[in-house]
Amino acid sequence: MNWNKTNVLKSDVEAIQHKYGVDAITASILIRRGITNGRDIFYFLEDDLRYQHNPFLFNGMEDAVDRILAAAEKDENGNSEKVLIFGDRDVDGVTATTVLYECLISMGVDVQYRVPEGDDAYGLSIEAIDDFASQYGSLIITVDCGIANVDEVAYAQDKGIDVIVTDHHNPQGTLPSPAIILDAKTEGSGYPFQEISGCALTYKLASALRFAKSKWYKTDVALLNARTEDDNLVIECIKVRNLVPMGRLTETIVPGEKSISDTKLPKYLQGQLILCWNVKETSMLLKQAFGNGAEFNMLGMQDEISRFFPSLRNSNLDKIKTLSKIAKYGDHLPTEIGGFYNIFVTYVQQSLKKENPTFVSSEEKELQLVALAAIADIMPLVDENRIFVRKGIEYLNAGRARKGLIELLSQINLLGKRITSKDIGWSIDPKLNAAGRLGHAGIATELFTSEDPVLREQMAKKIIELNEERKTLTNEAENATIQQAQSSIENYSGKLCVVFDESIFKGVSGILASRYVEQFGIPAIVMSTVGDVVVGSMRSCRGFDVTEFLENMKDIFISHGGHDFAAGFSLERKNLEKYLSMIKENASSITLLPEEESRQSIDAEVPADFMTPELINIVDRFEPYGNENENILFMSRNLPIMSAQIVGKTDKTHLKLTLDCGKTKWPAMYWGAGNLLHNEIEVGDKVDILFGVERNVFNGTESLQLNIKELRKSL
Repeated sequence: MNWNKTNVLKSDVEAIQHKYGVDAITASILIRRGITNGRDIFYFLEDDLRYQHNPFLFNGMEDAVDRILAAAEKDENGNSEKVLIFGDRDVDGVTATTVLYECLISMGVDVQYRVPEGDDAYGLSIEAIDDFASQYGSLIITVDCGIANVDEVAYAQDKGIDVIVTDHHNPQGTLPSPAIILDAKTEGSGYPFQEISGCALTYKLASALRFAKSKWYKTDVALLNARTEDDNLVIECIKVRNLVPMGRLTETIVPGEKSISDTKLPKYLQGQLILCWNVKETSMLLKQAFGNGAEFNMLGMQDEISRFFPSLRNSNLDKIKTLSKIAKYGDHLPTEIGGFYNIFVTYVQQSLKKENPTFVSSEEKELQLVALAAIADIMPLVDENRIFVRKGIEYLNAGRARKGLIELLSQINLLGKRITSKDIGWSIDPKLNAAGRLGHAGIATELFTSEDPVLREQMAKKIIELNEERKTLTNEAENATIQQAQSSIENYSGKLCVVFDESIFKGVSGILASRYVEQFGIPAIVMSTVGDVVVGSMRSCRGFDVTEFLENMKDIFISHGGHDFAAGFSLERKNLEKYLSMIKENASSITLLPEEESRQSIDAEVPADFMTPELINIVDRFEPYGNENENILFMSRNLPIMSAQIVGKTDKTHLKLTLDCGKTKWPAMYWGAGNLLHNEIEVGDKVDILFGVERNVFNGTESLQLNIKELRKSL
């Protein structure tokens, strides 16, 4: 690691401290990580669900909701349309299927789900469509797949089946049609954040369906505020539909100089339900501006909103605007109309939950799955993904684990223990993924959807068994292909590792590709066969976009798709040699970031006097860790070694230290570094360390310790 840290200006640190109310270490970490924009900082310091993006920002969301509501309607015989949820086999696909299935069941929809089993290909299949058509089904909703199923969606339409595509994979040249599409990566989706998981997307759809029970669904609202500014009257309006701002208008009026017809207000407000904060005060100001001839049919919201927030009963919008947390992170001063909009949104959300108490528990259950999916699918832990994962983990740690997770956590001895993003990524997700990798995604889905606790316990045990089998298959595949992997690099310009072996179980090709990426530091392709078809996985690193790479060879594939750093493909076995030649031709054009740019930098230097247990609060604040948010790396210098010993359960290879940090004597572990004692360091030496701070649980007792990443004797 590089011991040089990026210098930050004291004035920049103080500015962040002052504006956002954080300590100096937190401010310096934000700056060194390039998190200096208010909206980016927002998601590291706030985690209230109010701050997630509105699902109706998807341009197709209202259409999707209306189509599902239509499917739920009962005919004169009490029957509704049959709906099929078609998912994927991985954690994201299984959790997405579960979230939407439970939501539609709660609505009384006649719904079933299907996930790929055995050697089924990825994505919506003709066979699934035919099976569903034979049951007289009329609506298919794809989750975590579908954006590449152009032919299949057209086929479904020919069968009289409508399709809603909910997906988060990169779209290819042609989009499925006719279909309602919810994919933040499609052009013109309307959604401001592209990197949500498939499960997060179905959570958004479920949230929108819940909102459809509100009286505000599809109601065109205009929030109106009038205020004086110098000798003028300023009239501000925000059009709102499904809590999404649809337009803004500001008119500055000199009282008595204009009639209302001379302004844009009549046309702008036509057809809108006009809401103001205080009818009496607003009407008086409008009469000053336009006289008694201008009538505004308005509803005042102060009394109604104050029933939910009594502290606002005597507040005006000038005061309310200063209470907004969101405004603190904006790039402009808070406004009265902005404050009105924020409190209106909060009121509607809270009133909906009060009127429908089950919505809260449903959301908690869903977000636990969204957290699993975000980490399993290596979503960047920025923006609203941070809220999803923090909330999901919060519910788990509050003893409110959902069905399915209770049984799985019990099997792996995590039930009742403190869960972190690391636990999800290393202990929970791999086991759930094993079911799909080995062709049994239905077991994982049933674990979450079954109402039978005995069956769920059986499913959890089976998943543990499948994970052990997955480990064996992966190790066997690596042993069989490691030499081929190493020798292939030279054949592909030193920029690509390529492996093909028919003995590889196709379900572990992605894991094996990831191992080779980690081992060789370059992108990797691992291929096997299923019958006459070659199936492969590609994993990437160092900024290389694999979907774009595969798109250059799209004509040879039966199917292909994925994310920037992880993708899959299939092709006919007879075309393998041609494909390998194409890879070789394209390999020379691969551009990789220098390896040193991928290395983690020091986040903050902590003097010995500041090496207190409170450091864990900073570590907790930056949770969850993962993609685009690595574990915090601290540095400290000149720390005396008070004690040292070599430890280990079997082979004693680890170094355990106690470091003198003034008031705090820190226990520290340096894994695999036992050889340093009596060779490079001794008790009494002063050392510089790069480290993280973590919780250590031993015999049920939790304590803090330093996890040393690198150590050197102080100069």
